[in-house]
Amino acid sequence: MEYNTKRNTLTIREYGRNVQKMVEQLKLIEDRDKRTEAAKAVVRTMDQLNQNTDTASNKADSIDYWHKLWDHLFAMSNYELDVDSPFPKVEKMVEKPIMEKPDYNKHHIKLRTYGRNMERIIKEVSQYPTEQRERLAKPLVNHLKMLYLTFNRDSVNDEVIKQQLSDLSDGLITVPEDYTLTPTKELNQLISNNAFFVTPPAKKKKKKKKTNPTL
Repeated sequence: MEYNTKRNTLTIREYGRNVQKMVEQLKLIEDRDKRTEAAKAVVRTMDQLNQNTDTASNKADSIDYWHKLWDHLFAMSNYELDVDSPFPKVEKMVEKPIMEKPDYNKHHIKLRTYGRNMERIIKEVSQYPTEQRERLAKPLVNHLKMLYLTFNRDSVNDEVIKQQLSDLSDGLITVPEDYTLTPTKELNQLISNNAFFVTPPAKKKKKKKKTNPTL
């Protein structure tokens, strides 16, 4: 028994497996004239198969119709069939090379709320000497709180912000437990005054002055 998995791939399924086998046998005929006559017979067979479809309706006398059949014949032979065709032999389309995908930055962001740039800054500061790290810890933690508030102005936990700074710096930047962060109200006011975070107000349309028509 012959299984489909062991057969050649059907190039054009509309003609079926038998026509595909006919085309494969054409390539085995050594005499060019006999091969050409056999190719014409296969094309006529393809035409007969098309008679039962709308494809050949009112097209049997069309040059384009027969040209298409010969193109299909060459396609089914993988463009390897060498015969005297009444139409120019089509050439095999060269597949375009697959473009390599760009190597996107796959750097993992621990906390997307603060972004990659802020994470880089914290990593850089974490390499500073201890005295500098302690001096920069407070402005850094307040900036993290302000970034957090740009996404959630309703609630924020200062202790959570302190812990997140420590996590982002691998424990190298810590804030004193007794340090109180800048009040939320004050930071929200700063955010409101910063055009970077606030959508610019819509421009008011100027009202046209009504003019009294002259009597």
